Amino acid sequence: MLNNERYIRQMILPGFGQAAQDKLRAAKVLIIGVGGLGCPALQYLVGAGVGAIGLMDGDTVSRSNLHRQLLFNESDIGKNKAFVAAEKMKLLDPEISFLVYPFQLSNRNALDYIGAYDIVIDGTDNFAAKYMINDACVLLHKTFVYGAVSRYQGQVSVFNVTAGKGRSLNYRDLFPVSPARGEIQSCEEAGVIGVLPGIIGTMQAAEAVKLLTGLGETLYGRLYNYDVWQARSYEIVLSLHPDVTEIDQDSFVQADYSFVCEDGDEDIPEINVREFNRLLQEPNVFVLDVRERHEFPRIDFSDAQIPMSELQASLETLPAKEICVICHQGIRSVYAAQLIKTRRNLPVYSLKGGLTAYFNQQGI
Repeated sequence: MLNNERYIRQMILPGFGQAAQDKLRAAKVLIIGVGGLGCPALQYLVGAGVGAIGLMDGDTVSRSNLHRQLLFNESDIGKNKAFVAAEKMKLLDPEISFLVYPFQLSNRNALDYIGAYDIVIDGTDNFAAKYMINDACVLLHKTFVYGAVSRYQGQVSVFNVTAGKGRSLNYRDLFPVSPARGEIQSCEEAGVIGVLPGIIGTMQAAEAVKLLTGLGETLYGRLYNYDVWQARSYEIVLSLHPDVTEIDQDSFVQADYSFVCEDGDEDIPEINVREFNRLLQEPNVFVLDVRERHEFPRIDFSDAQIPMSELQASLETLPAKEICVICHQGIRSVYAAQLIKTRRNLPVYSLKGGLTAYFNQQGI
């Protein structure tokens, strides 16, 4: 018998009630990666009353994790994250079933483990794992809640919602071209502000609750972006990418995902501020600002501003010139340059470090 006293504050919400709580209790959610994103997502899914939660992570707790993975403490250093998280969450709600997988996801085991769950929470921090989760979910018709963080920026979306007709949007529609080796830094390399994974991971839990109960409006079809340093957010409306093809099970099992993500087809050159200043003097170079229109500071040295949220629909309007893409921190500009490169053969560059690096070097 469900202990309603624990959940009464959400059960009294209009439209929620016993029916929604029963759906949560019957649900099974797999969290892949019990780190900066996975920890807050886990805590709030347990608090919401999800009945069965799988925890997959082969990593151990390190001291450098503790500024953002607040489920852990000094006494947990060296212990497996999935085991530690399960033991602590049993103290919060002993009636929830926890299944611990103290190893990493691979394309040899992904279909077996993901197939046993209703929804997957992506708590990983690398492209190889995200592509693998996506492809497994597509094959199994499972929905997964995507999350990513780097430095001061985070993203959330929902992929592969199978309701309705036709192919569902998936992660490859957002990133059809895998990044080349060293093109995108991990949190270990680039850093991340501690509070950001907590915000994004909690949002992932909220998306999962909406999906499991059928209540509210999810982020399916939209990529939510949040910049914690500027306290600004924006959304990119997603659409099916014409170059994405469905994978079959044999191809999935035989794929080498680490190779795919290390040696992507589109290696976008990143230029430094000195090279960028030189390009500004070249008449055949088109400088494209892909920041959203509300973002500051305003600049007068770009040739056009087409926000990332509008870029896919505007690719045909770009001139037949070399293009240098700029954004706030040099993250979105790489994604934008990859998208542009899929449609044209002329050189495309990204300003490394973005306008932050540019103004820092100018002493502004």
